[in-house]
Amino acid sequence: MKKILAASALAIATLSVSPLLSAPAIAQAKGVGVADVRVAAARSNAFQTASTQIETTYKAQIDQQQSRGQTLQAEINVLIAKYNEEAKKTPVNQASLQAAAKAVQDKRQAAQAELGQIGAPVDLAIAYVEDQISVRMNEAIKAAMTAKKVDLLVNPEAVIARENNVDITDAVVAELNRILPTVSTAVPAGYQAGQLVQQRNQQLMDQARAAQGTRPATPAPTGTAPTTR
Repeated sequence: MKKILAASALAIATLSVSPLLSAPAIAQAKGVGVADVRVAAARSNAFQTASTQIETTYKAQIDQQQSRGQTLQAEINVLIAKYNEEAKKTPVNQASLQAAAKAVQDKRQAAQAELGQIGAPVDLAIAYVEDQISVRMNEAIKAAMTAKKVDLLVNPEAVIARENNVDITDAVVAELNRILPTVSTAVPAGYQAGQLVQQRNQQLMDQARAAQGTRPATPAPTGTAPTTR
């Protein structure tokens, strides 16, 4: 289960991390750092604690999913064996072979749907945890950049070579632990995955529009109007 949670954290950063610098600012950057915010999210105290809580709260669903998954896999293996038998026949009966292949495909799809339904409460709880971390990630990144005197932060995947001292992932983890020490695993009624990030993005857009609305209007140009013939 912890492996599942850790893997799910890989998507956290893509939901919330927005560009922090404009192109001119990047060109003038003096302090450059590297941070893997996906790793930072997965290593945060909030995420680690939530993982343990989810394992406990949803133990019945997790155990059922694993047990049922083993049973379904055994049934799929039987169908695969039948397909292999058909494939070995000489001459090959194409109709029988295609039917056997379809039986494997249909069983796999049905198994995925059934296991997905069993694990739906677990997946939703994980999504809620990710969502809560996502909405605070930029705040943690900015705080870590300030603490480390960094004005340009890049993803490790975009770096060809670097020294270890430019990696501020640990600083992002520390700031995330300070800003968001815990998150809730109690999913609110009606919650949908990504809802908190969407609400936060909408809030930022509304604030930007409001700020534009309060700016003084640009005065109309003065002077003699051009004459026409």
